[in-house]
Amino acid sequence: MSIAKRVQQWATFARTWHIYDCTWQNPFESAKLVKNHLMGLQKPIYHPMISTRGLCTFHKLLPIYQIQKRNMGRLGTVDPSSYSQPDLITTEHSVLNWKVDFGATKLQGSVLHRFKVLTANLDKILLDVRDINVTNATLLAGGSELPINYFISDAVDDIGQKLTLELPSGTAKGSLNVRIDYETSSSASGLQWLNPTQTLGKEHPYMFSQCQAIHARSVIPCQDTPAVKFTYDATVEHPNELTALMSALIDKKEAGKTQFKQEVPIPAYLVAIAIGKLVSRPLGENSNVWAEEAIVDACAEEFSETATMLKTASELCGPYVWKQYDLLVMPPSFPYGGMENPCLTFVTPTLLAGDKSLADVVAHEIAHSWTGNLVTNKNFEHFWLNEGFTVFVESKIVGRMQGAKELDFKMLSNLTDLQECIRTQLNKTPELTKLVVDLSNCGPDDAFSSVPYIKGSTFLRYLEDLFGGPTVFEPFLRDYLKKYAYKSIETNDFKSALYDYFINTDKKDQLSAVDWDLWLSTEGMPPIIPKFDESLANVTKELASLWSTKSVAELNGSAEIKKNISIHQLIDFLGKLIESKDIVDLTERKIELLESTYNLKNSKNAEIRFRLNRLIIRARLIKRLDEILEFANSNFRMKFCRPIYRDLAEWTEAKPAAIRNFVSVKDQMMAVCSHTIEKDLGLK
Repeated sequence: MSIAKRVQQWATFARTWHIYDCTWQNPFESAKLVKNHLMGLQKPIYHPMISTRGLCTFHKLLPIYQIQKRNMGRLGTVDPSSYSQPDLITTEHSVLNWKVDFGATKLQGSVLHRFKVLTANLDKILLDVRDINVTNATLLAGGSELPINYFISDAVDDIGQKLTLELPSGTAKGSLNVRIDYETSSSASGLQWLNPTQTLGKEHPYMFSQCQAIHARSVIPCQDTPAVKFTYDATVEHPNELTALMSALIDKKEAGKTQFKQEVPIPAYLVAIAIGKLVSRPLGENSNVWAEEAIVDACAEEFSETATMLKTASELCGPYVWKQYDLLVMPPSFPYGGMENPCLTFVTPTLLAGDKSLADVVAHEIAHSWTGNLVTNKNFEHFWLNEGFTVFVESKIVGRMQGAKELDFKMLSNLTDLQECIRTQLNKTPELTKLVVDLSNCGPDDAFSSVPYIKGSTFLRYLEDLFGGPTVFEPFLRDYLKKYAYKSIETNDFKSALYDYFINTDKKDQLSAVDWDLWLSTEGMPPIIPKFDESLANVTKELASLWSTKSVAELNGSAEIKKNISIHQLIDFLGKLIESKDIVDLTERKIELLESTYNLKNSKNAEIRFRLNRLIIRARLIKRLDEILEFANSNFRMKFCRPIYRDLAEWTEAKPAAIRNFVSVKDQMMAVCSHTIEKDLGLK
């Protein structure tokens, strides 16, 4: 066989099996590299005709990818968790064409990216992927189609892979169109597929996505970094009897096919899709709630204040640019309280308390329409710019609707939750309690906690008080949001905005009073706690002290424990009780007294049931273990199930049952949830 023919065969083989370091411009160098792979001298590959002895022998099969542990520094200069190079090339618009295959649990189709090339002679495009099967890559130019070489790197644990698209030499600056044909994995980390028995209706399947933080790469080959924002169109083919929704406006709809258009640029993590037997009810002029038929009316009642929240947020932050604000109430396996997908917020069904007491989560997601979606953190090291600002605005929405005392009580309650998070979840990783974190060797999922939410919002409240209160700071907030609208920023950009706004005012002296390093780089709780109205919080503090220091005999018949308190105060009181270092006489009788005093057993409120179960674990009531696991299995919201499993992992008698239970249900969880619980249980 001629050398040229052998080189051609090697190159074809390398492309088929994604041997990523072949130098296509030099076929003889490529041949040498491929030979090294074939002889087992470099990274292992998988092919039934290849062994370490050479070609055409059936021998021990080798793996196609070698999973690398994340200990390799920053993947990119702009974003440590993305291979993409937004300083060289950026996505402007994407066109998605998907066929939804419930049988294979895959999305099949293509994405057409319109890139803007920012540098001359760019030789390749780097995109993020995760377990995606790419079948073709094509450069579209001047009405013609040119196939281009592509290859995929080894997988990095919890991160994914690098897709390299090789460009012709001499590629100029400007617009560039590339179509990638592909299908997702049946176990894509950003998609959840439910069979009919896992839905309320029991007749039809259901599928939904969750792309934040870095799971869009398992759904679309893309620049999966919040540093890049793009508009998108989508055409989705789906079963005729099901409804398809996306984080976009419906452009055209017919049986089995729905077309969408998102005209406001968004980062990849905000691309979202859901398909199921869904119906809707109106919530306002430009707002609906979607859910399965069995619960949609209850959802409409629970979230009836959505239009008021949206109006209040607009008064605080400026015009609402997304046109539509719909809610989709998700199946119980949804891992978050809510997800701020533009035009279509996803919310957990655990918010359905029957009394609107947990609807504040909707205020949080509405606030994201400005803080996060419109002004976005450039990477997840600056996640507090998304979540800290959003909690800050959420608290203001609550304050305008319920009063200043409720605003301060909410922020104080958040500090209780933060204290618990730092004590338990982050006790072995104190570096993740900083406001700005280093993700060079840590994935965003592993870094996720309440720190950017609560420490970030506390910092903003401190700044608001320092500069003169809401009447001074809220105009700055609107100016900041207007200045950076449609952009992705870092903490220094926020700092610059603050200085630019106040430097020529009578508040300029306050700028030098801010210790930025103290707030941004110090571990632990916020270094300064602002002065809050503590009247509502003092009630819960006194109750927690009473229940933690008194015996059952002393509590029985006490008038003090029968004070009238709100649902939010009850939740905060139970949280403070959990945080008590010692609880006197924590026995079955004390738990039963707690339940009867506050009617906890009959509560539909998931926040209350969650805290009650944690107290049962702390009391080591093994005969109620089934009840605890039943709650853990009733929803896979990480806010609830992760602490439950962490607590059970520390209970020697219950840990084996907890592990058995987790293993039996983990396939019903989204990847982000099962991955983190495995670590909580010490299984990974």
